[in-house]
Amino acid sequence: MFHTNMFDSHPNMLDMSPHKTTFSETDLGKPRDDEYETKSGTDMDAPSGDDQDPNPRPRKKGYRRHTQRQIEEMEAFFKQCPHPDDKQRKELSRDLGLEPLQVKFWFQNKRTQMKTQHERHENSILKAENEKLRAENNRYKEALTNATCPNCGGPAALGEMSFDEQHLRIENARLREEIDRISGIAAKYVGKPVTSSYSNLSSLNNNHMPVGNYGAQSGTVGEMYGGSDLFRSLPAPADADKPMIVELAVAAMEELTRLAQAGDSLWVPGNHHSEILNEEDYLRTFPNRGLGPKPLGLRSEASRESVVVIMNHINLIDILMDVNQWSTMFCGIVSRALTLEVLSTGVAGNYNGALQVMSAEFQVPSPLVPTRENYFVRYCKQQPDGIWAVVDVSLDNLRPSTMSRSQRRPSGCLIQELPNGYSKVTWIEHVEVDDRAVHSIYKTLVNSGLAFGAKRWVATLDRQCERLASSMANNIPAGNLCVITSAEGRKSMLKLAERMVISYCTGVGASTAHAWTTLSATGCDDVRVMTRKSTDEPGRPPGIVLSAATSFWLPVPPKRVFDFLRDENSRNEWDILSNGGLVQELAHIANGRDPGNCVSLLRVNSSNSSQSNMLILQESCTDSTGSYVVYAPVDIVAMNVVLGGGDPDYVALLPSGFAILPDGPGMNGGSILEVGSGGSLLTVAFQILVDSAPTAKLSLGSVATVNSLIKCTVERIKVAVVRDNT
Repeated sequence: MFHTNMFDSHPNMLDMSPHKTTFSETDLGKPRDDEYETKSGTDMDAPSGDDQDPNPRPRKKGYRRHTQRQIEEMEAFFKQCPHPDDKQRKELSRDLGLEPLQVKFWFQNKRTQMKTQHERHENSILKAENEKLRAENNRYKEALTNATCPNCGGPAALGEMSFDEQHLRIENARLREEIDRISGIAAKYVGKPVTSSYSNLSSLNNNHMPVGNYGAQSGTVGEMYGGSDLFRSLPAPADADKPMIVELAVAAMEELTRLAQAGDSLWVPGNHHSEILNEEDYLRTFPNRGLGPKPLGLRSEASRESVVVIMNHINLIDILMDVNQWSTMFCGIVSRALTLEVLSTGVAGNYNGALQVMSAEFQVPSPLVPTRENYFVRYCKQQPDGIWAVVDVSLDNLRPSTMSRSQRRPSGCLIQELPNGYSKVTWIEHVEVDDRAVHSIYKTLVNSGLAFGAKRWVATLDRQCERLASSMANNIPAGNLCVITSAEGRKSMLKLAERMVISYCTGVGASTAHAWTTLSATGCDDVRVMTRKSTDEPGRPPGIVLSAATSFWLPVPPKRVFDFLRDENSRNEWDILSNGGLVQELAHIANGRDPGNCVSLLRVNSSNSSQSNMLILQESCTDSTGSYVVYAPVDIVAMNVVLGGGDPDYVALLPSGFAILPDGPGMNGGSILEVGSGGSLLTVAFQILVDSAPTAKLSLGSVATVNSLIKCTVERIKVAVVRDNT
């Protein structure tokens, strides 16, 4: 490292005799003491004319060393600007009492030294990579040299083997090589070779902690999980655990691949058009499961679903292996996610062989359903036939001090490339969970597997791929006056709507981790109220924000509820803030095959002059597993910037809206008289700015007002949709 006083501590470093009156700017690439010294003023004057001595004698030069302050000032300036211009050098020399030439030489030598250090560091990295490649090449040569014939035991030629035998040997060598490679990655953390023993893995994971009793459901789950946040307390895996993690990931990949490609013996039709796992056949097929037997008190939940999506396989892999893209695409399911450590980034410039330890929290958009927290490893691999696979498997048993309410058996997806940029995705969700804390009106939905199962993941993926394709479309017909045809305007408006939906999802579920504080004493048992203070946060208005959410059952099919809430013509029947005014659609972006999947810009024509210019941004989206209608008031000036292709990140939003889920696996063919017979589970959530001063005190009157607002809205919706349904 460069030290500011490294030359001041060596006064005899240079020859200061009178016979040596000149010096070079650098000495073997290092700054010299001379460059940190200043000549005296008299020595700077050169003799001229008759005053010159015909026999000049070498004169001893006068020097003074740089002061500590001068060195510190130049060091600080170098960090900000390594290449000062003439004006900056003159100003710096004037401030420090130095000559501009001295300042110039100091910066030149400093740059030279930094460049040398950087090149030395790069060379060491390249040398290490070269040694690694050479060792791998030698290993391949040795493996080819030592190949033996299966019949005589002598050196083998490919011609002596049958085709099937060649194929099996190649496959066996490839699998052994993969395990060795990943085990090698883990070995560098523990300093010793990794031994493969899957039976040891099973015995380790048999030692489960007892499952705690979380008590009965009482309204919302915020109080049960607000006291301790296991998610934030998760450490990175210990070095001693990493070999076990590698083995577990390889075994999980094999199990996922077999489950995804298995026939009817392992999978049976479910009651919502998905396939569910036959537990008995599964236990016979996979007797030595890496996670051991199912812990007492946990319920198994496994489903499989396939879909063809409009996205190429490479982009899908990038999204699944990037925690930010993954949590954004599945924001309705993944309430938060974090990559704790990357054990391998893959090979050949892609994610083949990538291995990362993660934690995530999965949710249903309702405060009445507890979230599922998981600590797991994610492994990506390209199969020999070109199919990609991404698998998750829990590591909860590596943290024995905590009680796990949910663990992931090998879950994930297989991605097959199709022509024209399409991909076929086969998704498997296999979990073991304690869901006794789920509210009674959601139990049928959760037990059916629709709430967290493969069908919901696949439906969300399909819808989001259509949305992304819509944002990239350029050939938009201009037939409808409300349609936005500008490519830049469409992208900006879709980006703003995406942020709005993500913000809504972070406040509607049972998660208490998103900077919200749950208010336990709100005076209303069936409404969960939270508060948040915002100060100078882009995209959020400053002040105190209240978020209120509640869920209830409606004896009306989900599609009818969705169509009612997204229709601007029926908005005045439930929206109290519109004061009964008519709502007009100003702009429209379709982002899917279903006409319900769209982003709209609405204007409220209210009789109140103060609200005559009120605009509302709304996104509605629907699939077979659920629907959303999310909206937020927006500023007219800001929206003009967005529609012109401007940056939408600084538009302030406070989203509110609705999440509509089926109350069970399907219709019973008759009247909707009870939960599970074809009705809807509706969650209403509002975010309201109650005071624009972040330092203001939250009053109980504000909480009561929000409670009244949400209750009044709920009653209006119940009356309107039940009346229309009958």
